[in-house]
Amino acid sequence: MIRILVTGASGFIGRQCLPKLVAKGYEVHAVSRQRASVKTSPGVSWHERNLLQPGCPTELISQVRPEYLLHLAWYAVPDKFWEARQNIEWVRASLELFCAFADNAGKRLVAAGSCSEYECGMGECQEDRTPLLPSTLYGTSKHALGSILHPWSRQVGLSSAWGRVFYLYGPYENPSRLVAYVIRTLLHGKLASCSGGTQVLDFIHVEDAASAFIALAESEVQGTVNIGSGIPVAVRDVVQEIGRQLKHLELIQFGARSSGSELRRFWANSEKLAKEVGWTPRYNLASGIEQTIEWWRSSAATAVGDRTPREEE
Repeated sequence: MIRILVTGASGFIGRQCLPKLVAKGYEVHAVSRQRASVKTSPGVSWHERNLLQPGCPTELISQVRPEYLLHLAWYAVPDKFWEARQNIEWVRASLELFCAFADNAGKRLVAAGSCSEYECGMGECQEDRTPLLPSTLYGTSKHALGSILHPWSRQVGLSSAWGRVFYLYGPYENPSRLVAYVIRTLLHGKLASCSGGTQVLDFIHVEDAASAFIALAESEVQGTVNIGSGIPVAVRDVVQEIGRQLKHLELIQFGARSSGSELRRFWANSEKLAKEVGWTPRYNLASGIEQTIEWWRSSAATAVGDRTPREEE
């Protein structure tokens, strides 16, 4: 049985990874700094730690001694994370974590990067061709960590990969984010104020993102891999899909909010994920939105009790 440690395990992606890993027969260890109902997950050993505290990553790795490490933890509070000081702190903490993992006979390390590492508005983003020119501290910090991971892991003989995540949606999404906001607003029969929706982005269901990270961890692929659907879609089309499924298109107000990114065109080239990792998504946009609507509709009590923005992905 392979022992795997998941950081950020109570976050948006992490909580989706846990049952999948248990079902696959892993010995799953999960770390989070926050108490949450997700920690009742059967088959998961929980470790409550603050990985930003110097020495904590080393102590945890020495205790657990995982063979695999899935590093998802980062500061991710909506609207605050882009330029937050915690980005720099997470670079330092992540490097300590990586070094401790290698020093304790770790075998395979997979960490979460971000599509914000790419130059904004580049259209289709391919791992080894699209310019990397992040415009935020968050993107810069992720890029810096990924840039260190690749040559360092080769030097110490560690198998590693870096998953650049595109635009997520799905269960437990923060209510202030686009898909969750529109669904919840329309479910209450209220007007949804949106931008013009001309941005063309790559939306991937969070369950698919979780399964993609697990597939990447189980593969032998090295280096950077985009975690996205590979399908460009206008934000307007995403919002209208929600409106159609809820039969409330008349409640959507496009252009009611200003947006500084109306010209953004940004999606993943997912060939490496499909051909080298061997992973394909379970959800298309319609089925993913349908599942997310049903989750918000049937889990209202859970959603209300889980609205605190998390500091971990």
